[in-house]
Amino acid sequence: MPIAALLAGNIALAFGPWFVRLADVGPVAAGFWRIAIAAPILIALSFMGQKRPFAPARGLWLPTALGGLAFAADLASWHVGILQTTLANATLFGNSATLMYPIYGFLVARMWPTRTQGLALALAAAGAALLLGRSFQLSPDHLIGDLLCLLAGTLYTVYFVLMGKAREAMAPLPALALSTLASALPLLVAAQVMGETFWPGHWGVLIGLALASQVVGQGLMIYAIGHLSPLVVGIGLLSQPIVAGIVGWSVYGETLGPPDFIGAILVAIALVLVRSGGPRVAPEAGESKPA
Repeated sequence: MPIAALLAGNIALAFGPWFVRLADVGPVAAGFWRIAIAAPILIALSFMGQKRPFAPARGLWLPTALGGLAFAADLASWHVGILQTTLANATLFGNSATLMYPIYGFLVARMWPTRTQGLALALAAAGAALLLGRSFQLSPDHLIGDLLCLLAGTLYTVYFVLMGKAREAMAPLPALALSTLASALPLLVAAQVMGETFWPGHWGVLIGLALASQVVGQGLMIYAIGHLSPLVVGIGLLSQPIVAGIVGWSVYGETLGPPDFIGAILVAIALVLVRSGGPRVAPEAGESKPA
C-alpha cells in the first residue's frame, strides 16, 4: 500500500503544472486557491476518519506550522521560477528533493541503503539524466528561474522532513490539513504583494488543481512518507517527470524520443528494486506495529 500510494500520489501531482498553466490567475494565486479549496475538504475528511483527529497534534504545532510555511514558499518560488526558465530546467531543479531527501536519510536519519537500493539509486540517476539531460540548458538568461526552482526543491525537502516528524504521532489527513492551513496565509500575502490576477473567472481548473495536487497527491504522499524510507520516496519522485512528459506529449504535442522512453524504463526498474528492504520511517498513527 505505501508503494502504491507513493506512485499514485506522484501521478496526481504531475498534473499540477498543467492545471497551473490553464488557470486564469497568477501562478502564486493559483497556489493559494489550491490550498484554500483543499483545506476544508481535508478537515472534513479528517473528522470522518477519527473522532478527535487533531488531538495528537499537541506538541507538534511547530513542525506542522513550519512544514506549511516551507510548502507555501516551495509553491511560490517554483511557480514563479517556471515562468523564468525552461520547462526542463524547472522540472530538474524543482524535483531536486529526489536527491536531497535520500541524502537526509543517509546522513541524519542513518537509513543507509542496501546494495540493491544503491543499484536502484544509480539506475534512477541514469534515468533522470536521460529524461532531463537532452533539453537541459544552462544560460545566464535562466539563472534567476533556475535558482528559484532549486530553492523550491530545497524547500520541498524541508517540507518532507518536517511532515515526517509530524507523522510520527499523527495520521496522514490531519497532518496534511494542519500544514495546508498554515500555508494559506503566506501564499495569499505573496500573491497580493506580487500584484497577480487573483480572482478567477473560471473555477473548474482551480478545483481540479486542489483535488488532484493537494487532496489526492499530497494526501497520498504524506501517507507514504510515514511508511517508506527517504530513499524510496526520493526515487518515487522521479515518476513525476515521466507522467508530466506524457501529459506534454498528449496535450501539447511535445515530442518524446528514445532517451525519454529508456529513462522511464530505468526509473521503473529502480522503483521495483528499491521496493525491497526499505525501512519504515514511522508507524501509522493509531495502528499497531506489524509483528
